[in-house]
Amino acid sequence: MEWITAFLTAFILIVPVELPDKTFVATLVLSTRYRPLPVWLGVSAAFAVQCAVAAGAGALLARLPKTPVTLFAALMFAIGAVILFRGARKADSEEAEAEAEYSEKITAPRTGWRAALASFAVLFAAEWGDLSQLATAALVARGGHAVAVGLGAFVALATVAGAAVLLGRWLLKRVRLSVIRYVGASICAILATLTVVSLV
Repeated sequence: MEWITAFLTAFILIVPVELPDKTFVATLVLSTRYRPLPVWLGVSAAFAVQCAVAAGAGALLARLPKTPVTLFAALMFAIGAVILFRGARKADSEEAEAEAEYSEKITAPRTGWRAALASFAVLFAAEWGDLSQLATAALVARGGHAVAVGLGAFVALATVAGAAVLLGRWLLKRVRLSVIRYVGASICAILATLTVVSLV
């Protein structure tokens, strides 16, 4: 039961944190340049590496004394809430800027494994030190099962990437990114509060 709870917590946290993120837009732009399947495979591979690193870092942090690690995890969630909340109003305009930025970077046509490798490279660079990676590490550090949290975060990221590849334009027209950021900020704030309360 603890394993499933850790998996679901990671999934529920990462989806709203990642959906309005630049990596969603990067995946969307990649899917307009290359075939969808290699894009999804490439970005999913990048997410797998990022989640493994985040879960490993969180597991190392969890070996430190409990109180400072718990406070650090709460701080990470609180920072995530502030970043998402402050960025919510500008989310829709930032999406257009990010799309233009990635359109400039992705120019040469590629197919098959070359498209997958290009997608991996773009997302690996964009995702490093991203809020979702920090949140994954914080979840593990606060006592979450490292494998379950890592898998939950990976499934969330792969799901968001799949949505970007298959439904990206449709989602951007119908779902306001600012609302998703407010939801993500609320989830981070709740986790920050629960993490501090767990010390009492």
